[in-house]
Amino acid sequence: MENQSTINKLELIAQSVQEIARSARKVNASLVKEKGIEHNQQLTHGFAWYATYAETITQTVNWVKELNKKNILTDYEMGIAKIGIGEYCLQVMHGIPMSQSEIIRPYVIGVKKKLLKDFEDICIEITDASSSENRQKLSKLIWKKKEDGISANIGFDETYNNIKEQFSRFTNERIIPNAHRWHLNNELIPLEIIKEMADLGVFALTIPKKYGGLGLDKKAMCIVSEELSRGWIGTGSLGTRSEIAAELILNAGTNKQKEKYLSAIAKGEILPTAVFTEPDIGSDLAHLKTRAKLDGKIYKIFGNKTWITHGARADLMTLLVRTNQNIKNHNGLSMLLAEKTRGSDKDPFPDSNITGSEINVIGYRGMKEYDIAFEGFEVTKDNLLGEKEGLGFKQLMTTFESARIQTAARAVGVSQSACDLALNYSLERTQFGKKLIEFSRVNEKITMMFCETMMARQLTLYAARIKDTGQRCDMEAGMAKLLSSRIAWSAADNALQIHGGIGFATETPISRILADARILNIFEGTAEIQAQVIARRLIETDNR
Repeated sequence: MENQSTINKLELIAQSVQEIARSARKVNASLVKEKGIEHNQQLTHGFAWYATYAETITQTVNWVKELNKKNILTDYEMGIAKIGIGEYCLQVMHGIPMSQSEIIRPYVIGVKKKLLKDFEDICIEITDASSSENRQKLSKLIWKKKEDGISANIGFDETYNNIKEQFSRFTNERIIPNAHRWHLNNELIPLEIIKEMADLGVFALTIPKKYGGLGLDKKAMCIVSEELSRGWIGTGSLGTRSEIAAELILNAGTNKQKEKYLSAIAKGEILPTAVFTEPDIGSDLAHLKTRAKLDGKIYKIFGNKTWITHGARADLMTLLVRTNQNIKNHNGLSMLLAEKTRGSDKDPFPDSNITGSEINVIGYRGMKEYDIAFEGFEVTKDNLLGEKEGLGFKQLMTTFESARIQTAARAVGVSQSACDLALNYSLERTQFGKKLIEFSRVNEKITMMFCETMMARQLTLYAARIKDTGQRCDMEAGMAKLLSSRIAWSAADNALQIHGGIGFATETPISRILADARILNIFEGTAEIQAQVIARRLIETDNR
């Protein structure tokens, strides 16, 4: 009964914070309609963040609610929910951090004082539960559960638990012991590891069984991506290349293209790479310049691409190009399935009329990043995706939801890794006669790291469930990526702080986690782009 009473209060809080988020965008809807969504990004991105917090609180409440229904809710999960939601309620009232130096205050986006006062009255018991004393109590529970090998119940059924356990074992045995050495040596993910990942079905997860895949859903993709990324973001990210390519081909390819490529991708025989970004074109893909000139039955490609992940070793490029030079917007773009010879460190791009050079990066290694120049590189006309020109941008847009959900799952994995490293180090390290975990500043940091990681996980799984229903979910996917990326960076930063000076040494894994976490707010659409997408969708929804 006590759990149910608390859950009832949490549900009321979720409803109330959703009302605050709705009021914020309604207040600004007329301004956006009059002056455009980019007129004042502080406002538009601000109410996007408020909506993201509202959905995060809602999904966290739904998580403990479902656990309680199954009679498996313990003090551990309830403590995470109460402290996490309590903290987020305080931020809703006083200001949400959009970045380290940008705090969006409720009054800035037009939330009325009475609405905030009513909200404060509703959630006062939960915000009190997020006190320093209660955070320290939860830290002790986290500590004891860790020693007993017990994790908080995420809410999976037996099938999903089995998937998680399988990939957790693989990560613990094959990735974690080697990841830091691979990172320091700037090595490509070893081919034997890729083979093992293929055998486990990493590249086949969401490909239908008729094409040699496992036919699983996006929720399974999130579980696998998180566990692999907990070991190393490189292994977690490798599946994204296959996910994007397979979804492009599945959604827009001809039957012949599906038969030719999907089974080979599922088996890991073909490693794809996404070739979209250009030196002067980041998120504004509609205006890219790389061109494809049709010469008989051959497209000849001219132009430059950048930030091409796993570009050298890939066998297939999903290549976005301009096939109609007279159309300067997205209607002039097409997607090519450009086959290439797999390269090596010594000879990264062995084919004619294509050259590339590695971009040195501080983190996110294992696949490597490349600049690529095309100087007449040839692609057969049969490899035009869907065998129709002018649809490339629209075809690509269909994959962004999945890619962003998968990136959010990667961020959760990185955040969980930071949590684990911080907790383990604080239990091992002694200062001034006691373990680091016994210092309140340390254990309260760890408590919030674990709470926020679980909240981000639940938001990401929610986005995956929406995607699995076939509904449009660019807003939910954007929310998941927006929040999870910020949490991953915060967790990594806090974990390094807990390590102290040794954390700044490249020999320690937490230094790698920090470097890896930083990219999550940038690729697959920056945090600012995600907020823009969320805000636009919120306005569209209100205008219906």
